[in-house]
Amino acid sequence: MAKKKNKFLLILIVALGIIGFGAYYIYNNFIGDKINLKNKNYTYIYIETNDDFEDVIKTLENELEIKEGKPFEWLAKKMELDKNIHPGKYRINNGMTKRQIINLIKYNKNEKVKLSYNSQIHTIEEFISYTSDKLELNEEDLEEFLMDDNYLEDHFNLDPDNAFALIPLNTIEVNWAISASDLFNLFKENYNNLWNENRIKLAKKIGYKKSEVITLASIVQSESGISSEQQKIAGVYINRLERNMELQADPTLKFANKNFTAQRVLNVDKEIDSPYNTYKYKGLPPGPICLVDVKTIDNVLNYTKHNYLFFCAKPSLNGYSDFSDTYEKHKKYAVAYQKEMNKRGINR
Repeated sequence: MAKKKNKFLLILIVALGIIGFGAYYIYNNFIGDKINLKNKNYTYIYIETNDDFEDVIKTLENELEIKEGKPFEWLAKKMELDKNIHPGKYRINNGMTKRQIINLIKYNKNEKVKLSYNSQIHTIEEFISYTSDKLELNEEDLEEFLMDDNYLEDHFNLDPDNAFALIPLNTIEVNWAISASDLFNLFKENYNNLWNENRIKLAKKIGYKKSEVITLASIVQSESGISSEQQKIAGVYINRLERNMELQADPTLKFANKNFTAQRVLNVDKEIDSPYNTYKYKGLPPGPICLVDVKTIDNVLNYTKHNYLFFCAKPSLNGYSDFSDTYEKHKKYAVAYQKEMNKRGINR
């Protein structure tokens, strides 16, 4: 009897040892082992919106070179990843365990994408290209919203020509897999916060719509970055609009000719037949010519009232301008400015 008992204990010990060794081997080789990114400190993996469990496992195996897929898939199911798939961009650090990687996705610890919208984005096309490069969204997703007359009219009193007014000059952080509707809801929230009660009141006071204020601000911002100058320049343009004069704003010619980096506008630029050619067509252009800072919008809403109808950059090119109420005075300033530009060799 004792011999049988000892034999049974021996078999049990051997069996437990085999099981323990097997568990240890599986853990160290398939589950608990760390990801080796070779010469990289980190990498990113992307889980797309419609990816299912099999897609996620395949992405992880391919991108992270997980060779033994079945134990990894078993662990992922055991941790209920198949019930907790969250699309997004995930940062995988060198040395992470497979368990840690599964938890990243399971608990939606995605890496936010920074979208930096600045005044160097001049057109809807540039906005679409930049945004679609950064996110899962494709260009068609964005165009659908920006070309939707009913959506723009109902939500913002805008249209496809001035929809650019909706985009904030700001840096925002979003999920890589954000939907177009959620992205535009963020823009909507920003737009509504911008147009608070005070700014709406000021816009009505000076007699311009929100979109018109933003369009004018985009021109003013392109002329100078100095607040006091922006207020005076806005005053010039408003005086010209009230007198039914052409704005004759050089930045609109750069926009019309797509010469955004030009330092100097030439007479040939004035020949282009474009609604943005404010030398040829009276009134404001159809929409903004760049993304606009909130401070510039405030400077337009609080523009300086004066009698000036002209302004010209000072020859020192220090961001300030010479203002005049007659063309004769303006011409003298313009000649001095042109001489300095020639002297510096700035021809374009």
